[in-house]
Amino acid sequence: MKYLMVFAIAILSLVIGLVGCTKEKTSEAPKQEYVTKNLIPSKAEFKGADFEIQVDGLQIAMNVDAVSKEPVQTPSLDGHYKVTNTSKDVLDIQGVTVDYLDQQGKVIAFSSGEKIAKASAMLAKVNPGETTEGSLELTFPRAALKSLGRIDFNLVYVPSPLKRETLPLPEKVE
Repeated sequence: MKYLMVFAIAILSLVIGLVGCTKEKTSEAPKQEYVTKNLIPSKAEFKGADFEIQVDGLQIAMNVDAVSKEPVQTPSLDGHYKVTNTSKDVLDIQGVTVDYLDQQGKVIAFSSGEKIAKASAMLAKVNPGETTEGSLELTFPRAALKSLGRIDFNLVYVPSPLKRETLPLPEKVE
């Protein structure tokens, strides 16, 4: 009887211990949300002396705090570009850079701690009348979310009769 009582108390203690130590599983709401905002207009065309460029599908993508709706990291500017060579010469396109300007035409600076990627490499040789296209993936300053007036796209290219030479170098592996 004494052993039965000790055994019952031990089992009861074990059951109380196991039940008391279990935690209720609760699901938490997500702390961040992925948000995209379209730029208006989302499509634009520009004509330069030697080219035409079209950009479309421009939107801002960012992760925001679920409660405050403030960005938690540097937003990005995403879109698509198409460059057409309208000159009589080959264009050697190096890339595109962007400047974000407010309503007064002043450059909107990135804040301290924001990731800065205002250039996108294109690296394409475009013959007269031909087109090259691709995607834009650039960072967007948080301050521009509230004060953007315009975006300046700067196409970097070499507008001359481009000459390329292949120089063969005879080599072999020993």
